[in-house]
Amino acid sequence: MFYYLSQQILDWAPGSDWESQLSFLRLFKYITVRSAGAAVTSLLLCWWLGPKIIRWLKELKIGQEYADQAEAAGLANVRANKKGTPTMGGILIVLSLVISTMLWAQWNAQVELTLLSVLVLAGLGFYDDYAKILKQSGGGTPPRVKLITQFALAAFVGIYLWNLPARSELFLLGGKSVMPSNLVSDLMLPFYKYPLPIGAAAGIVVVLLAIVGSSNAVNLTDGLDGLATGCTLIVGFVFLVFTYLAGNVKAAAYLQIPFVSGAGELTIFCAALLGAGLGFLWFNCHPAQVFMGDTGSLALGGAFGIVAVLIHQPFVLVIAGGVFVAEAGSVILQQGWFKYTRLRTGTGRRIFLMAPLHHHFEKKGWHESQVVMRFYILCVLCAVVALATLKLR
Repeated sequence: MFYYLSQQILDWAPGSDWESQLSFLRLFKYITVRSAGAAVTSLLLCWWLGPKIIRWLKELKIGQEYADQAEAAGLANVRANKKGTPTMGGILIVLSLVISTMLWAQWNAQVELTLLSVLVLAGLGFYDDYAKILKQSGGGTPPRVKLITQFALAAFVGIYLWNLPARSELFLLGGKSVMPSNLVSDLMLPFYKYPLPIGAAAGIVVVLLAIVGSSNAVNLTDGLDGLATGCTLIVGFVFLVFTYLAGNVKAAAYLQIPFVSGAGELTIFCAALLGAGLGFLWFNCHPAQVFMGDTGSLALGGAFGIVAVLIHQPFVLVIAGGVFVAEAGSVILQQGWFKYTRLRTGTGRRIFLMAPLHHHFEKKGWHESQVVMRFYILCVLCAVVALATLKLR
C-alpha cells in the first residue's frame, strides 16, 4: 500500500517545487527500504498486539491445561510446568506478518500466493489448536485431515506454477546468454548451476514435498520455549538473502542463480516474517508467556516451502532448515523402526530415547535452555552452508 500511495502522490505533484520537496517518496521504490519498513512494522505490531492477544487468550481459557507429550513421558522434573500457558500464539505472528506485508509489498502473483498459503495453513493450525483445547488432550485434528488439506494446497500451488509460462531465467556465460526455466518442471540443485528437466509430474511431487514437509517439520520442532521461533528467524534470514538476489537481475547473472521476475517482493515478506518472529520471541522465550501452537508453526513452515519453490531453490530449504529436517527425520525413523521391530520380533524398539529429537536430548539430561541454544547454533551452521551454495557452484 505504501508503495502505491507514494507513487500516486508523486504523480499528482502539481509542479517541480512540490516534486523536489516530495522526492524522498522515491525511496519507496527500493526493496531494501521497504524491507526495513516491513521488518520494523511487524516487530512493533507484535509488541503492541502481544499483551492484548495473550490477555485475550487467557480470558477465553485457551491454554494448555493437559500434560504435553514431554511431561507425560516424565520430563516434568527437568523443565518448568507449562500447564495454563496460552496457546494459539501463532495468531500474533500471522497477523503482524500479513498486515506488514500488505502495507509494504508491491502486489504480484508470488506475494499473493504466499499470503494465501500462510492464511490457509494458519486456519488449519487454528482448527487443530482449538480441537486440542476442547478435548484437553494432545490429539487435535486427525492427521489424515491435516495431510489432505496440506497436500491439496501444495497441489494447487504446483499446478498453478506449472501452467504459468517460464518464470525463471538462468544467465549463462557471464550473463551473455539466457536459459528460460520452468519453476516446476525444471529442478535446481545446490552447488550445481544448470537446471535439470524432470517433467511436470516429478516437479509437482517436489513442490508437494517442499510445502507439506516444511510445514510439518516446523510443527514438530515447536516443542520447547523459543526453539521453533528462533530457528525460523535464522532460516528466514537465509531466504531474505535468496529472494533479494533471485529478484535482482544483475546479482542473479553474476552469481549464476535463477532470476525470477517479481521475486524481490518476497524479500518484503521475509523481512516481515523476521520482524514478526523477533516480536513473538519476546513473549515466547523461556519461560514462555505464550506458545506458537499449530496456528503459527504450520503457517511458517508452509511459507518457507512456497518461498523456496517460488525462487526455484527447494533443496536450499533442506540445507538451511537442517534442524527442521533432523526433527522430522527423528520422528519418521523412530516410528518406522518401532513398527518394523514390532512386526519382526513382537516387541517394538526405539532408536532415540524420545522423538522429536529435542526431547531425546532432554531425556539425556540437557536443560531446556541448553537444547534450544545448541539447536540455534546448529541452525546457524546450516544457514552458513546454505548461503555458501550461492558461490560454490
